[in-house]
Amino acid sequence: MPIKTAEERELDRQLNLIKTVKPREFAEITELLDQIDKIESRQKAQTDFLAFVKAMWPGFIQARHHQIMAEVIEGVIAGTKRRTIVNMAPRHTKSEFYSYLLPAFYLGKYPTRKIIQICATATMAQDWSRKVRNLVSTEDYQQIFPGTSLRPDSKSAGRWHTNKGGEYFAVGTEGNVTGKGGDLVIIDDPTGEQQAVTSLSDPTVYRKVYDWYVAGPRQRLQPNGVICVVQSRWATNDFTGQLLEAERRADGPNVDHWEVIELPAIMPSGEIMFPGFWTLELL
Repeated sequence: MPIKTAEERELDRQLNLIKTVKPREFAEITELLDQIDKIESRQKAQTDFLAFVKAMWPGFIQARHHQIMAEVIEGVIAGTKRRTIVNMAPRHTKSEFYSYLLPAFYLGKYPTRKIIQICATATMAQDWSRKVRNLVSTEDYQQIFPGTSLRPDSKSAGRWHTNKGGEYFAVGTEGNVTGKGGDLVIIDDPTGEQQAVTSLSDPTVYRKVYDWYVAGPRQRLQPNGVICVVQSRWATNDFTGQLLEAERRADGPNVDHWEVIELPAIMPSGEIMFPGFWTLELL
């Protein structure tokens, strides 16, 4: 007869112990363990951005670039990353992360703070505003962040408030931001495909968006405020190009220094970034 290891003997002891548990007691233990698991999952979703994403988005397909974005976003949340640019191809979840789930997560942790959401058009910005507002009001969100809810009169598509005085404001490029403040400014594809086409005949298109940003949203930043830019690149002088050129040419303590994360759809190795969604042939 083979001699059992200490681990095997302990397993036998636990199995024999389980056999002595009555069915009703076993059901109660199972229910208790399930409640403990749900509590631990909620607690993790309060501090771990990817855990929050999975809790809010059951159909989420995770890839390596999501982990990279999540690490950047957690630095944004912690205040250790104040100027970040993420460049990636369309249809790779960048807007879902930055314009939908990040604002909800941020307000869950900091319900008194202010967010400015910027997109190429007011309609796009307001669409994301509705999604964030609707998510904050769901039961699933409330279970994770029970202290954050909408103020009763928050019905506007482009501007609403939390119960703690926080504010979310959505605006298109060249829109009016006078009187608004931002602890977190999210700039999501401030120039789109049509502007890229227009820029071929009008080289000032990208400069106009940059000048609006400098005179408007950049001046609305709260002390220690954070700016996140996420966009597909269209040209060397697009919005990202303008920001990096301004950093290169300027000097002094007040210059914005950007951390740039580039996530190509097809990596230099030939592998694709998002294999759960795209194929190499489609790309």
